[in-house]
Amino acid sequence: MPRASQRRSPAAQRHADTLRYVLFEARPAGLAFKQLVRSSELSTHQARAGLACLRDTIAEREWPPLIWTKADGYRFCSDPSELQAYEVAVIREKLTEIRRFITGVVAPHAALQPKGRWIRHLNTQLNSVESTLDVIADYIDA
Repeated sequence: MPRASQRRSPAAQRHADTLRYVLFEARPAGLAFKQLVRSSELSTHQARAGLACLRDTIAEREWPPLIWTKADGYRFCSDPSELQAYEVAVIREKLTEIRRFITGVVAPHAALQPKGRWIRHLNTQLNSVESTLDVIADYIDA
């Protein structure tokens, strides 16, 4: 089965183009999601599909990244310090998700089945991911 980025529908691509146009019009300011939906005249679902497709398109065409911040909403960004701050914030969010998954699901499973090959492998791999994300999340540019 092809990856999600290779299964983009023509509709999602049209929505992505619409969102890109709206975001370029708003530059350098960003738009909150509700503003983006209102400005693009897309539904919430269409805007989310368009954002996903737009992120894939940005990666393929090497355009400036699309970031989201609480203060500015969605916007294109080329500033390395802002991009690093955004990346660290996302990594910290993912680290929290992984930790909650380990403590809430994997650890109780391991307690129920301590000799299980699958759970030992899963626990080892997730602990590796957790430590890697922890190193990145604590990274400070010296």
